[in-house]
Amino acid sequence: MILYDTKVAPNPRRVRIFLAEKGIEVPMVQVDLGKMEHKQADYSKINALQRTPSLVLDDGTVITESIAICRYFEELQPEPNLFGRGAVGCATVEMWRRRVELHLMMPTAMVFRHTHPAMAALEVPQIAQVAETNRPRVLDFLKVLDERLAETRWLAGDDYSVADVDGLVAMDFLRLARIQPPAELTNLARWHGELSARPSAKA
Repeated sequence: MILYDTKVAPNPRRVRIFLAEKGIEVPMVQVDLGKMEHKQADYSKINALQRTPSLVLDDGTVITESIAICRYFEELQPEPNLFGRGAVGCATVEMWRRRVELHLMMPTAMVFRHTHPAMAALEVPQIAQVAETNRPRVLDFLKVLDERLAETRWLAGDDYSVADVDGLVAMDFLRLARIQPPAELTNLARWHGELSARPSAKA
């Protein structure tokens, strides 16, 4: 089993944090996006979309997409549970995980990809208007998160979950996109502080 990872990219980090929470160690191979290693023929055979992460199992099966990889490991090692329990619990985790992915991580990525000089070779063309359209969407959703976190410790309720994994990665991505969360969102700040203090945050 080999996990193709990229240390500086947010999506592979989701998997690393998830594995750290599970206490699972997997051999990793680094794919350098800056050197366009994801575009090379050998890696393209593994992942035709030329993205990381990719998990190659011992029998040659390839699993791509961060959450698909996390679900694979959840099935292998159900505890600690990170995808919820029961119909309502699982649905609530998935709801908040998906909301974070669609309304925080993706628009933040659009701001980053269309403004950061390091992305100029990967996002062709960079369009400033795309970034400026997505920036207020990020700020609006941060308010939604703050309201939710006034009611619960973690996004899906009383238990830490994969929704919080996605949340930490998305929140840390804000810095690279040069988006500052408003200071008055104190519930959001409390949550991000707790997430950042977990040992898995260093994965």
